[in-house]
Amino acid sequence: MSSMQPDELPVNNDAFFAEVEQMLAQGHSVTLRGRGGSMYPFIADGRDSVVLSRAAGLQVGDIVLARVPGKGYVLHRIYRLQGDRLTLMGDGNLQATEQCRRADVRGRVTEILRGGRRVECGSRAERFRAACWRKLLPVRRYLLRVCRLCQTLKERNRELCRH
Repeated sequence: MSSMQPDELPVNNDAFFAEVEQMLAQGHSVTLRGRGGSMYPFIADGRDSVVLSRAAGLQVGDIVLARVPGKGYVLHRIYRLQGDRLTLMGDGNLQATEQCRRADVRGRVTEILRGGRRVECGSRAERFRAACWRKLLPVRRYLLRVCRLCQTLKERNRELCRH
């Protein structure tokens, strides 16, 4: 049994991201649905989408789409910039990081589409939230547990309200 939606078409990852890269290189923005849990709670699997644009003026705290050697494509936040070298880490990760070069970055997230509203990633408030989350890394394990519990309770409440 397939879990695909009627409006979904399976596409090879390499072919898909080659097209995304081409569109970004031509100056277009690209909207992608968030997949996986590595960027939770800022980007939730299946709930949120992101708007990507060209990767110009990269800074610590930016969320980027990068092709990480030996790992493929990741959508993670820049944690360290050291010359041409970047250290990336997902907001939902506790330790795992990736290393890449500036040239490996294909796009930068400019907006997160969440619950019918647009969250501007470059806004002062959003950059502040991301910086606080980064500094809370030592206690992130507990914060993520609370975030996930709250999300589960919200989903259960929605289900109860439907019945």
